[in-house]
This record gives sequence, C-alpha cells and structure tokens, in this order.
Amino acid sequence: MKTLKIRLNRKLDRALTRIARQTSRRKSAVARDLLKRHLSAVRFRELRAMVRPFAEAQGLLDDEDVFRVVS
Repeated sequence: MKTLKIRLNRKLDRALTRIARQTSRRKSAVARDLLKRHLSAVRFRELRAMVRPFAEAQGLLDDEDVFRVVS
C-alpha cells in the first residue's frame, strides 16, 4: 500500500474528524473511502460520455429511456 500526504485546511480537517468520529473509523479510512467514491464517479462520467453517442443513435436520450429498455 502506498502513502499519500495531503494538507487540509481547518474546515476540511474538522469535517473529516467529525465523520471519522461519527462512523468510528480512522480519518485515513474515511478519506480513502471518499477518494474511491469520487474516482468512481469521475470514471462513470467518463464512460457515460463515451457511450452517449451510441445511445443517442439508438434513441436513448435520457435515463428514463434507458430504464424503459432494461426494465
């Protein structure tokens, strides 16, 4: 496992500390989870942008169109 050092301003550190306490986890575990979630969301948006032209060509213009097809 690699180590990443980051600097947090007071507001971010307080928020991270509060979440860590509420969830009985270490701040590093909370930060790691938040980073994973953010990276997953970024990757999802990238993939969605890649497939959008193909979906639009099939008449799938929004989420409701997709849900109708897969339901």
